[in-house]
Amino acid sequence: MTDPMNDPGQQPGKPPEELLEAIRAHKGWFTFLGVVLLIAGIIAIMFPLFASIAAKVMVGWIMLIAGAINLWAAFQTRTWGSTIWNALIAILSLAVGVYLAFFPLTGLIALTLLLGLTFAAQGVFEIMIGLQNRDSKGWGFLALSGALSLVLGIMLMFGLPGTAAWALGLMLGIHFVSSGISLLMLARSV
Repeated sequence: MTDPMNDPGQQPGKPPEELLEAIRAHKGWFTFLGVVLLIAGIIAIMFPLFASIAAKVMVGWIMLIAGAINLWAAFQTRTWGSTIWNALIAILSLAVGVYLAFFPLTGLIALTLLLGLTFAAQGVFEIMIGLQNRDSKGWGFLALSGALSLVLGIMLMFGLPGTAAWALGLMLGIHFVSSGISLLMLARSV
């Protein structure tokens, strides 16, 4: 198989023919998934508190299931010297999972704070990368993106507890709409 980047017959900026063929073969699925994500995104944007709670409960169930599996695995490997530590990690995961999955209105503030911290840290790192690459074309866009992420992170953190009611759901909705549109455009492009 040839590398599309080093293939002399490959036009710059054009996807490899194998990728285009795969998209053509599954065009219906791309369209279906795009429509589903677009509808889910619009609903999440219209009802951000509901979407925030749904996302939080889903994270809780994932932690609950992972904690249960880890606890089971910890007791299956009792000969390993770190069994007790594995069991404690699993119990912590179970506790957080129960807290997030079964108490719908709690935990939103903590998750929003974590989201704000993540955006702020990402913003700082993007600004640093942009400034380090001032000799490169487009460095300003990276620095601007970082500044916007930093401001958004600070707004989320200092807007607590009010931002907890809408932030997760709204951002999830925007992500779904963006992903849905991109899948629909990808399906239409072939």
